[in-house]
Amino acid sequence: MQLLQTETIQSTLTDGVLTLILNDDKQSANTMRAQFVQDYGQMVSWILTQEFAGVILTSAKSSFFAGGDLKELISAQAQDAPQILASTLSLQAQMCALETWGKPVVAVMGGTALGGGLELALACHRRIGVANPKARFGLPEVTLGLLPGGGGTVRTVRMLGVVQALTQVLLKGPQLRMDKAQSLGLIDEIHTDSEGAMAAARAWIKANPRSEQPWRAKGYRIPGGGKQLAQFLPAIPATLKSQLKGAHYQAPHHIVSVAVNSAKAPIDRAWEIEARAFTDLVCNSQQSKNMTQAFFFDLQGVNKGASRPKGYERSQVSKVAVLGAGMMGAGIAYVCAKVGIQVVLKDVDLAGAERGKAYSERLVAKAMGRKHISQDAADALLARIQPTESYADLADCELVIEAVFESSELKAKVFQAAQAVLPETALLASNTSTLPITGLAQSVERPGDFVGLHFFSPVDKMPLVEIVRGAKSSDAAVARALDFVQQIRKTPIVVGDGRGFFTSRVISLFLNEAVAMLGEGQSPVMIERAGAKAGYPSPPLQLVDELSLTLPLKIMAEYQAAGHPPHPAKAILERLVAQGRTGRSGGAGFYDYVDGKRQGLWSGLWECFELSAEQDLVDGDQALLQDMVDRMMYLQAIAALQCFEEGVLLSAADGNIGSILGIGFPAWTGGVVQFVDQVQGGVTGFVARCGELESTYGERFAVPDLARTVLDSGGSLRDWLEKRGT
Repeated sequence: MQLLQTETIQSTLTDGVLTLILNDDKQSANTMRAQFVQDYGQMVSWILTQEFAGVILTSAKSSFFAGGDLKELISAQAQDAPQILASTLSLQAQMCALETWGKPVVAVMGGTALGGGLELALACHRRIGVANPKARFGLPEVTLGLLPGGGGTVRTVRMLGVVQALTQVLLKGPQLRMDKAQSLGLIDEIHTDSEGAMAAARAWIKANPRSEQPWRAKGYRIPGGGKQLAQFLPAIPATLKSQLKGAHYQAPHHIVSVAVNSAKAPIDRAWEIEARAFTDLVCNSQQSKNMTQAFFFDLQGVNKGASRPKGYERSQVSKVAVLGAGMMGAGIAYVCAKVGIQVVLKDVDLAGAERGKAYSERLVAKAMGRKHISQDAADALLARIQPTESYADLADCELVIEAVFESSELKAKVFQAAQAVLPETALLASNTSTLPITGLAQSVERPGDFVGLHFFSPVDKMPLVEIVRGAKSSDAAVARALDFVQQIRKTPIVVGDGRGFFTSRVISLFLNEAVAMLGEGQSPVMIERAGAKAGYPSPPLQLVDELSLTLPLKIMAEYQAAGHPPHPAKAILERLVAQGRTGRSGGAGFYDYVDGKRQGLWSGLWECFELSAEQDLVDGDQALLQDMVDRMMYLQAIAALQCFEEGVLLSAADGNIGSILGIGFPAWTGGVVQFVDQVQGGVTGFVARCGELESTYGERFAVPDLARTVLDSGGSLRDWLEKRGT
């Protein structure tokens, strides 16, 4: 028999079982690009004419299948909808043809299967995994502003039921470990090696010569249908609103609509419902283009080291010193030890250093409780953290990260003591969030080896690290810093120097603007509602409490001393601090706290600022609410443009990823750069809206010169930045 071979799929035959090996020879990973769709359709048509006992679908790559071709999807426009719909329906039909062939089809997955890759597997009658701790499984399309369009929505609903499919797979798009995917039913069995998995696949095919999906059988009922679904449906709008925190994300609404409507429709109609919703998001949703650009292309570029200076060999760190065992230092020690790095955790006394190590002990205990780590691995992780009060223990460290209080004098003192014992090749880094690196570097003997490594709290959860390049930081030092950030599995952005760098500078302006609104007589409820409507992960006044009310006052005082006018928020913050309300850590701020738990907005706010409670009972003036949203978002975008002007921001990708992961800029925008370009009218519309806000709220909304330069160029901000970079 002549077996069919294509550009993306190879095949072998053993004992009547055909093995299809996904192996795109043009790419490092298999994706659902146009060539694959064509090859897959050709392969399925051929299989249907043959007399095989069954089919095994597997991969020659380290991953199983990476999903759709996002380059094709992000470029689609409204006029492409008929073509996208036809292509989507065609792919669905190919999957259905193999699914209804009558013979058993088994997917053997030795690596990650996300999006379209998992959809291919879901169309098989059996899914077998090869144990791999790095493999992830799921349908993360919602994180890109899309929904699963290759049958993933329809099949998960029929497998798990509407409620389970929505809450466990579709609406948050989690990338699941293999064991979790198995517990949900997305994977049927797991084997320790590929040989065992392939043998199990052949055995299952032999034992099940006639196969069909359960939902194809007569009388099949979707799990949780009927009464449970009827009870769940009325709660969906409130549940969705709560999950999205008031922001309008289009993809989740489409997903809910498809899940519910496809569950009530015949299976052949369900595919069309899914395909049409998918096509609408691909062709008509600016959000999907924003999120795909940011969370796939920009994030991929940043994680691959696009900002890394060229010409330097990759480096690895085996031993790190962390100076300061407070919350930040303790978190840094944990993420280093977690990836196998030896850590010297130093504090002013041994008791303080041991308290810092106790933070890791608590995190490890939680991980063990969730069975994410074994006892042996937990013991090894903790053994890598050496608490100390002596600088002498730093003698063989390759990197030192200072994480002491935000005082230039204190930081200088600890660096002077540390460099006396460190090897001359050690990289020196400060975790400062606001102090200029160039100034701090004056306290060290080797300023060329000095950089900023700005972590975010809590370190074990926050994915971003801002690498700050001082005036004398060498390319070699920046390259080493970036290698280290990737080694500890964080996302690095590289920025230039300046007070607050990029993230701290921009987030403070957004928060100060929200506080200023309170001084103007706006309801605190409306302010928090505007933050939610914009899509910020935390309401602004709540976030001020988390960061403290005293820190922005300190920064404002420094800016004012440098000749800047006082910010309108200053008086409001001073009034609250005078009453002992310094934020969550102080037990009181804009919100009340009991035992550290947030209880609600402080009732005294209304009396303190002579506010009317009537504003809180209605949605209020929608134009005013939109102004509040725009003031927060445009001010951050303006500040980002100023950062580009000053050389603090260096690339569009760093700006987008830094703004989303570092300061919580609304994800639907795709980040600050994407926001400027996607405003209605593009840069022209952005400049016009800035003018309106400036005339109403003051000169802080004045358009930066860079925006006018881009406007004169006739292109987008991203295009202009990329041309400048070349």
